[in-house]
Amino acid sequence: MTSSSSPDRPALDADALRSLLLLPAGPLARIDVVARTGSTNADLVAAVAADPDAWPHASVLVADQQDAGRGRAGRGWETAPGTSLTCSFVARPALPARTFGWLPLLAGLGAVTAVRATAGVPAVLKWPNDVLVPAGTEVAGWGAARKVGGILTEVVPTPTGVTPAVVIGIGVNVAQRADELPVEHATSLALAGAQHVTREALLVALVTALDDVATRWRDAGGDAVASGLADEVAAVCATLGTPVRVELPGGSELAGIAERLDDDGGLVVVDAAGAAHHVLAGDVRHVRSGA
Repeated sequence: MTSSSSPDRPALDADALRSLLLLPAGPLARIDVVARTGSTNADLVAAVAADPDAWPHASVLVADQQDAGRGRAGRGWETAPGTSLTCSFVARPALPARTFGWLPLLAGLGAVTAVRATAGVPAVLKWPNDVLVPAGTEVAGWGAARKVGGILTEVVPTPTGVTPAVVIGIGVNVAQRADELPVEHATSLALAGAQHVTREALLVALVTALDDVATRWRDAGGDAVASGLADEVAAVCATLGTPVRVELPGGSELAGIAERLDDDGGLVVVDAAGAAHHVLAGDVRHVRSGA
């Protein structure tokens, strides 16, 4: 498959990315850059399952264009050529599986850090896996913010004796115009005011931030609280302290205040009766007080 490019939306510079990010200059063990694919996550999950040894820890697959991306609950989307950073990472944490609930949040912290560093936009995290930036008007379920990026994590079954692999997909809208966005709650860094961000610079910042987060998490034995990462996630999580409605697996709904993050990365929601609910999965909508 091939991808078209234009002077204002150039194709990714694969050679530059390799020189900056591959060992020994950078932290990555492998980086593959493709012109176009359906889904970097789907491709990488299949590749890791087929040949685990070929994709060590700190490998990444990057697509110049993605036309069948997958989000939570099977949602899909397509990106126009040259407009988005779409990539998936292989992580082999060598940590207890019970700690993996933090992975979307830690990846989100890395994404927020990278966006802030390169775009100068005050990005925040919406629990558990959306990156938001400020907007001038409100959208139901999102408030005065828009989604600029998202994270999808998938555990890949591996043979006995092989360190489990997790594929972490991250997509960030960089240069889309308003008419190229699929939903009203989405935006791009360009629309948020960042006019001169390159996808290469954003990927370098993202890899750097994720490497720092992963190192600290690993060194603390997967304890996000002891490493200080839990506090950093909480500091950038716009969901905390706000009224929310959570659509839970199975179709039920929970309304209350998102009070805090639990030690496993779950969201603690306190309902109107004062009961605390531990949420590990669900679609969260930010609502205005009294809504």
